[in-house]
Amino acid sequence: MAELIVALDYNDLNDVRALLKTLGGSVGFYKVGLRLFTAAHKAAVEEVSAAGAKVFLDLKFHDIPQTVAQAVEESARLGVYSCSLHLTGGREMLKQAAAAKGLMKLWGISVLTSLSSDDLAAAGMARPKTLVPELARIGMACGIDGVVCSGEEAESLAALTQRPQIIVPGVRPAGEAAHDQKRVVTPGDAAAYGADFIVVGRPVTGAKDPKGAAERIREEISSAKRVRR
Repeated sequence: MAELIVALDYNDLNDVRALLKTLGGSVGFYKVGLRLFTAAHKAAVEEVSAAGAKVFLDLKFHDIPQTVAQAVEESARLGVYSCSLHLTGGREMLKQAAAAKGLMKLWGISVLTSLSSDDLAAAGMARPKTLVPELARIGMACGIDGVVCSGEEAESLAALTQRPQIIVPGVRPAGEAAHDQKRVVTPGDAAAYGADFIVVGRPVTGAKDPKGAAERIREEISSAKRVRR
């Protein structure tokens, strides 16, 4: 069954502590992204780890190979489960990062879920359903463990001979606002298309009852049936 990752969309550790207390053992995996890490630095990671939960450090590294490899090495020292980098950074960047990750999982960002096919076309790039599997193949050949993509591309990755871990963000329960996301699926659809990890932020953190919202999402994930074509 796919595992739920709750994105900590905060800039204040007090809000993080309150959510961790509210959710308790119902969620065991959290995402620390750019906003929270910039505000609280490694204390954000330490707060989640102290609660006994895993951390996905989502900083989306994209720089020259040596710089990214060093950043990956420092991330591993924080004891996080995984960190992210952009697959478009090139083979050498990916190889050096993979060599530096130690036991930590390295997850490659394919195409941000806030981008549409038109956005990619304007930059001279292929449509997501073409580009994402190709980036995944490159990443896996370079030692990347997982690929971050929208649910719309998850099924094509699940069918690859060398299958990566599949991480799907931009997930919204039916009826929830998409906000700045453009390629959105429900938690059940993401699970049905083969996601191993499903990242949900505002539908949980912005809910009046965050624990209830998280439990409903987990129930939807657990009841989803894998799509086979």
